[in-house]
Amino acid sequence: MSPAKKRKQRGYDVDKTRAAVLTQFAHVRDAVLVLTPEQLARPAGLGDWTVRELIAHLSMGVESVSRALEQPAPPVVEVGLPGWAFTTAAVAAPISDDVKAYAASAEPAELFERTAGRITALLPDAAADRLIGVRVGAMRLGDFLVTRTVELVVHTDDLNRAAGLDIPFDRQALATCTRLLADALAEKAPGASTEVRIPPYAVVQCVQGPRHTRGTPPNVVETDPLTWLRLATGRTTWAQALASAQVSASGERADLAALLPVMS
Repeated sequence: MSPAKKRKQRGYDVDKTRAAVLTQFAHVRDAVLVLTPEQLARPAGLGDWTVRELIAHLSMGVESVSRALEQPAPPVVEVGLPGWAFTTAAVAAPISDDVKAYAASAEPAELFERTAGRITALLPDAAADRLIGVRVGAMRLGDFLVTRTVELVVHTDDLNRAAGLDIPFDRQALATCTRLLADALAEKAPGASTEVRIPPYAVVQCVQGPRHTRGTPPNVVETDPLTWLRLATGRTTWAQALASAQVSASGERADLAALLPVMS
């Protein structure tokens, strides 16, 4: 069998991504301002974090853009898309330590106000190809903003479930998050025997095997965007999603259990 053809990296409109990051952050900020002490003290469902610490992590994720833009540009790109998704596990422990300190440094509303002021001052004029240094290496700003949609959308979903909220998802942010995580799956399991559909935002082919060329593919997986991001990040398992009919899978190569999550 010939080796799988290398996939062309998906392009993202930096202006739309920039707007998506700012809009989703504003949605979360509005909710944070009215959370009660009881809600802040609830478990976040992510290790030993409370909702307060989850909120701090959300603020830190956007604040990291401002911090990076204030530093000198590194010389070369080290991390791109969708490979970023495979780097996050290595920095999980130091992130958790920093989150606890950051959460204790100020009230959530103050953290978000400070982050909002800095990001709205720095981001609009920053060039998409500007190199920035982040935890996992050097990235282009445009690529890093795509990763911020993943952080914002995934943790907005976490926050909604932990605190009993209904924070809306910016359509562009949700679309970008969905596409990056779908591309990460295709990068992890290159091939064209299985089609993964996440309407209305993404369709990717993956898994080695007979290549499909026309008509209905023999191996098809379909799910909705929120279920997909929960599968891709380990919030739910393949078995749970199948049992609850949140995902449909047909064909002998349509079982993705061994490939999930794609990031953690």
